[in-house]
Amino acid sequence: MKKIIVLLILCLSKIFAAVSVEELNWANGETFLNFLYKNSLPLSLYYNLEREDQELVTEILSDTKFYILKNDKNELEQVLIPISDDLQIHIYKDKDNKYTLNFSPISYESETKILKLKVQTSAYVDVLKQSASPALARAMVRAYRGSVDFINMQKDDEVILYYEQKRRLGNIFGDIKIKMASVQINKKAHNIYFYNDTYYNELGKEIESFLLAKPVEYTRISSHFSPARFHPVLKRYRAHLGVDYAAPTGTPVKSAGNGKITFVGTKGGYGKVVQVKHDSGYMTLYAHLSRFGKIKTGQSVKKGQVIAYVGSTGMSTGPHLHFGLYLNNKAINPLSVVKITKEQLKGQEKQNFDQAVKEYESFVENQIQNENFTPIKEEKFDSFIAF
Repeated sequence: MKKIIVLLILCLSKIFAAVSVEELNWANGETFLNFLYKNSLPLSLYYNLEREDQELVTEILSDTKFYILKNDKNELEQVLIPISDDLQIHIYKDKDNKYTLNFSPISYESETKILKLKVQTSAYVDVLKQSASPALARAMVRAYRGSVDFINMQKDDEVILYYEQKRRLGNIFGDIKIKMASVQINKKAHNIYFYNDTYYNELGKEIESFLLAKPVEYTRISSHFSPARFHPVLKRYRAHLGVDYAAPTGTPVKSAGNGKITFVGTKGGYGKVVQVKHDSGYMTLYAHLSRFGKIKTGQSVKKGQVIAYVGSTGMSTGPHLHFGLYLNNKAINPLSVVKITKEQLKGQEKQNFDQAVKEYESFVENQIQNENFTPIKEEKFDSFIAF
């Protein structure tokens, strides 16, 4: 646990002076209701939520860093709990001194950087040394999705990464997105480009994903992935951090990839849930299940193996599978990663892709010509917390 002294915090209509903020990690297996109870917060904060929002608070993942703000009398004033890169739960006292819960956006800045190097040890090790960012090294390997063999790289093979990262309170926040990468294998370049939420080679052919296209035989997609969005009518933020596949109760649910079962049980608004950990930092979640397959926590499963059956448990209005996909504990759109077959862009879409490639390459070339291609090594340091 880390305590940080905040000299001045402006939140809503209140100004707090010399208050403390506790930085904590969300415990494995902790429920939102139990958190409210332990901190003497009204359980009505949960029960008064709409069905979709009761489901949303179930998105808090173990080890998520969250913050509790207390006044100089050690009384709880505010709580901030991130549920994605873009959205957080905000609990605070209103003007009548009553606790209120809403969802608010997480403020951060986006920055793009270029890294260029010649391999001395290995692509992963050298990228890590150059940037001091394990997230960048992992993002590079993950973006290629096994389409190149990094082991076959030779000394002086070149690596160029054009990437985007988020920064919050002076520190790197969330995951890194590789926008373009060029990796030489025995002096032959292998280029990939990020377009329409997936990766393609220079011919516009999609880089194959290791995950299944669909974890269930469904009748329709009843709800798509939606990050933090401000609802113009409701005047508040709404989100749906997964894809809902409508299907009859009892329809088999399959593991989206090889992995290990990390959770089998009940999770708040999600009802009966199974979680599977995969390689490269991916995790999948299967919710609202009617029953589980012959599985247990810690068990290895194969891609396509039946792990559960569709149901309507938890906060659900009808039988469906809520399928969540997470990368390094951050929710991402399953439909941007999970594919049925590899696609090759054609027609106007291919023309749009070619234009995006030109822009990527022009930007990278310009940055390299100006020798602006070695990012400053990231250093971890504490900072004040602003709400």
